[in-house]
Amino acid sequence: MSEYGYESTLVSYACHSRFSRGRVYPEEESPHRNPYQRDRDRIIHSTAFRRLEYKTQVFVNHEGDHYRTRLTHSIEVAQIARSICRAMRLQEDLAEAVALAHDLGHTPFGHSGQDALDAVMRDYGGFEHNRQSLRIVESLERKYAAFPGLNLSYETREGIVKHHSPFDMPRNHDLDHYHLQEQASLEAQIGNLADEIAYNNHDIDDGYRAGMLSIEGLRELELFGRHYEEVEQRFPDAPERLRVNETVRRMINFLIVDVIAETERRIGEAGVESFADVRRARQALVGFSKPVRRMNGELKKYLYRHMYRHYRVARMASKAERVIRDIFRIYMENPAMLPSAQQRELALAKENGDIGPACQARIIADYIAGMTDRYALEEYERLFDVSARP
Repeated sequence: MSEYGYESTLVSYACHSRFSRGRVYPEEESPHRNPYQRDRDRIIHSTAFRRLEYKTQVFVNHEGDHYRTRLTHSIEVAQIARSICRAMRLQEDLAEAVALAHDLGHTPFGHSGQDALDAVMRDYGGFEHNRQSLRIVESLERKYAAFPGLNLSYETREGIVKHHSPFDMPRNHDLDHYHLQEQASLEAQIGNLADEIAYNNHDIDDGYRAGMLSIEGLRELELFGRHYEEVEQRFPDAPERLRVNETVRRMINFLIVDVIAETERRIGEAGVESFADVRRARQALVGFSKPVRRMNGELKKYLYRHMYRHYRVARMASKAERVIRDIFRIYMENPAMLPSAQQRELALAKENGDIGPACQARIIADYIAGMTDRYALEEYERLFDVSARP
């Protein structure tokens, strides 16, 4: 496979498309788009990606139009990942594809929804949204006549499998064909860290907007306080709202600059010269420097205490868990109440001899995970409100 466009300018240890392990179903390559650009385009045109517009980041969709959703979060992650890759002369299309795909399998109601679905699925293999993202791109999306799923390149799927964060700890015990002992590409590692940069900093913005976070509390944090002080000195007459915006913008830039410098230091220290060297590295090469990792950790702890554990978030999380638990239960008890598409899946599974509680539970979990926040609430009303239309 020859180089595509800008790939000839990339560093030797970038994931050039010529290094790709290909697709499950072989396809003729495009003369104008590299494999990762095609992956990105397929992700953007998928049904699962469109649904992210109405899936919770922290605040449930109906709580306000200005809070971030899974869709806007994914776009922000992709922007950060591309910025880092471009500065380091890495394969930015791959990083973008991984970033845009990393939340495709998320449930409605954010991490509360994932926890609730995992709990009811505990006896049937559990539920984890990274694994669900992989199921979506490998089989659940139905857009192509030649193959199930999106038939993405190995490297994009690998980035989904090996994605992790403090909220996402994938259980990969049956994914050995993704060479779990190997490091993912630098581009996938960057997509992973870009996710953390995006949600930490943008949750400050949303938490402040919602009145859960105060300037007084945030200024006690070194990462926020040092940049807020700079903004105050430069824009003393700016409204507080704008000072917060300027501070978050500077924090993101500060973290990006640190990631680039620290990653390049680690690459040099490890003697990485080729893509194979990246694969063989003993630990992830992308990360924050120790001082910045400490500051970022302080920020995460603060957000956990004052935002993610805020009573308003806790109340909505409790409601979300009840909605998902009750929908799952009633469908398990009476699968005849499932919509026609899921009825067909059950019938097909029965024809193939794969019917039983675990199969039924997985079909129901796929259906619930694909719901948007508002659809899940509407479905709950249809199932449990006697005055609602079925």
